[in-house]
Amino acid sequence: MSSTTPPAIQSVSWLRRVLTHPLFWPSATLLLLLIGNGLLNPGFLSLQWRDEHLYGNLVDIANRAAPLILVSMGMTLVIAARGLDISVGAVLAIAATVAAWMIGGGSGGEGAVSRFPMWLAIATALAVSAACGLWNGLLVVKVGMQPIVATLILMVAGRGVAQLISGGQVLTLYYPPYFYFGNGFLFGIPFSLFVVAGVFLALHLALNKTALGLFIRAIGGNPLAAHVAGVPARLITIGLYVFCSVSAGMAAILVSSNVKSADANNAGQLLELDAILAVTLGGTLLTGGRFSLAGSAIGALIIQTLTTTIYSLGVPPQVNLVVKALLVFVVMLLQSAEFRASVRGLMFRHPAGEGGA
Repeated sequence: MSSTTPPAIQSVSWLRRVLTHPLFWPSATLLLLLIGNGLLNPGFLSLQWRDEHLYGNLVDIANRAAPLILVSMGMTLVIAARGLDISVGAVLAIAATVAAWMIGGGSGGEGAVSRFPMWLAIATALAVSAACGLWNGLLVVKVGMQPIVATLILMVAGRGVAQLISGGQVLTLYYPPYFYFGNGFLFGIPFSLFVVAGVFLALHLALNKTALGLFIRAIGGNPLAAHVAGVPARLITIGLYVFCSVSAGMAAILVSSNVKSADANNAGQLLELDAILAVTLGGTLLTGGRFSLAGSAIGALIIQTLTTTIYSLGVPPQVNLVVKALLVFVVMLLQSAEFRASVRGLMFRHPAGEGGA
C-alpha cells in the first residue's frame, strides 16, 4: 500500500486482513475459552516449575490433546483430497492392542520385561496401522467405494479385530520404558508434544517445500482436472489414507502408554468425530481443496479445552457430547454458503414499507 494512503484506510485494510485470515476465528475461539476459564478459575492459567517439569492446566490440555492433534493432521489431508476416514478410532484400538500384546503384561515394578523389543512392538503397531490405511485407500481408489462407506467397513470390523488380538480382555501394561511416550518429559515439557511438533514440522516441509501440497489442493479442487494435468491422484490419495491411519497408530502409542493399558472396546471411541470436528473448526473445507494443519491443531485444542472446562465446572460428562453436537451444528452452518447468504440478506434487507422514492 502506498505511503500516501491515509492512516485510517491503512488501519481498516490491516484489520480486514486480520479478520479474514484463516486462523483468526479458530485462534480467537481458543483464546476466549482460555480467558473464560481463567475468569472462572483464577489459577487456571498459572504455570509452575516443579521437579524440573512444567505443570499447569495449559500443559495438561496440550498433553491430552496430543493424540487428537496427530489424528486431526492425518484427517486434514484426507479431507483436503475430498476423502473421509471414519475408521481412525478403530485403527487406534487395533494399534494400541498390538503394541500392548507385543510388550506383554509381565510382573509390575522395575523388573518388568517386554515380550518383544519395544521398538519392534511400536514398529509393528505402526505397520499394522499403515496396512489398515492401505486397505481403506484401495477400497476408495481401486474399488471405487465412497470414502464414508469404505472406511465404515473397518470402523465396524476394526474393534472386533482388536478384541480377537486381546482375547476380549483389557491388556494392562507394566513396562516402565513404554510409559515415557505418554507420561514422560523432555526438557520439562511432555514428550508427546515433541512427537506432535516433529510430525507437524515434517508435514509442513513436505507440503510447502515440495509439490505435494499443490497436488493435494489440485486433487481436492478438481480431481479430474488434476488427473488430466498428470498429477498421480490415485497414488497420492492412497498415500494420504495410509498416513491418516499411521497418525492414528502414533496416537495409539501415546494413549496406551499414558493410561498403561489397551482397551479394544473403548480406546479411541468417537475419535473420528472429534477429528472431523477439529478439522472443520480449523477452517478446512469438507468439500476439499483448502486445508490448514495449524488450524486443525488449534481445533483439537479447542475440543480439549471444552472438555476440560466442562469437567472443571462439575457438569455431567454427558453434556460434553451435547456441546460437541452444538459445535458441529454451528460450524456446519457457518460453512454453508446458503446460510451465510441468507444472513446477509436479513441484515441488509430494507424494512417493510421503506424504499426509494
